[in-house]
Amino acid sequence: MVLTPGDTGSFDAHHPPRRDLLDDCVHCGFCLPTCPTYLVDGEEMDSPRGRIYLMDLAQRGEIPLDRTMAGHIDSCLGCLACVTACPSGVQYDLLLEATRPQLERHVPRTRLDRLVRKAIFAVFPYPARMRAAAALGVLYRRLGLRWLTHRLGIMNRMPAQLRAAEDLLPPVPVRSLFRRLDRGAAAVGERRLRVAMLEGCAQRVLFGDVNAATMRVLAAEGCEVVVPQGQQCCGALNLHAGLEDDAAARARKLIDTFEQANADAVVVNVAGCGSSMKEYGLLLRDDPAYAERAARFAASVRDVNELLAELEPRAPRHLIAAKVAYHDACHLANAQRIRRQPRDLLRSVPGVELTDIPEADICCGSAGIYNLVQPGTAEELGRRKAANIESTTPDVIATANAGCLLQVRRFLSADIPLVHPIEILDASIRGVPLEKARR
Repeated sequence: MVLTPGDTGSFDAHHPPRRDLLDDCVHCGFCLPTCPTYLVDGEEMDSPRGRIYLMDLAQRGEIPLDRTMAGHIDSCLGCLACVTACPSGVQYDLLLEATRPQLERHVPRTRLDRLVRKAIFAVFPYPARMRAAAALGVLYRRLGLRWLTHRLGIMNRMPAQLRAAEDLLPPVPVRSLFRRLDRGAAAVGERRLRVAMLEGCAQRVLFGDVNAATMRVLAAEGCEVVVPQGQQCCGALNLHAGLEDDAAARARKLIDTFEQANADAVVVNVAGCGSSMKEYGLLLRDDPAYAERAARFAASVRDVNELLAELEPRAPRHLIAAKVAYHDACHLANAQRIRRQPRDLLRSVPGVELTDIPEADICCGSAGIYNLVQPGTAEELGRRKAANIESTTPDVIATANAGCLLQVRRFLSADIPLVHPIEILDASIRGVPLEKARR
């Protein structure tokens, strides 16, 4: 088939996968051992190389956009380990982000898939709804309903997506659910930066202690911290699921909110959120009212590990005697290319023995909403990750993403504390034992 200039084949004309990016792939196979789904099922079409081949065929008009193609694209976690491994510099991330919205527009989902996704996006981006759902989860456990449903075998008859959601319910203290973060914190000593901090959606509900620790550490290192009021979801879950319009709408609202803070930088402590916010310039490139503002905003976004690594340490560190296994969150290590910084920060704590884990580049299976919409593969990857972590016999596990914290905790066989790296740094700066640092 001979394509004419501008021909998009089976894709529509709104930002389809670019031909030059598709042609970058030489199908060498270096991506295969880094791809979690290929390791799980060995299916070529569930590898980056195979998915690019499908995109190429669709761009040439040789295959339709249908459920078969959508199934292979849906099976991708978006971990981007292949991008790091590729010797040809293939920008699989851009190809994936162009393909997913196309499939969302043109391929109808099954009734169950529609219901699951509708439920997810009706709850997760809304902290108040997340708080209510988490409170119900606490009651579900404390009233013995979880024990009863398992004892009677009721849960075993539920859809795999619902069973995964139940397993992911964290043991959150009630006090944490209704905790509110301070509106800001003054810099300790001479002010070095003014930073605006993202609270996150699930983060502020399930991991409020991490937000509080983040604020304390930033202040201790000379940053004036402001928490813009009225901030809403950043749109990361929408963007990673191919819901481009919803993600763009949320991006505009967040930019409006954070611009009022007049900050030197926007600080994020959730890898998935930070990754998406750094892409706002691309997401809103066609919006004349926001394109320039989005690019400027994206350039100001810093992961908290990244920002602290740019600052000369000021606050003294106290001893934390612990062997720490550090798990790379995919959207931090692969999407943002932040690997060294969190390790350096942990090594700056006296007494910390830092250890990497086997198969460090293989995703844990969290990947935004992946563990809820692809529960089988996510469970296999989660168990594999937990086993690799436990093989290092750590005292503490650290990772910089809320989804990873939930996913790894689900499959641990031992009672090993899971924390964000910033919590270790906070405990060291305050001179308190790690287990007593949360307040």
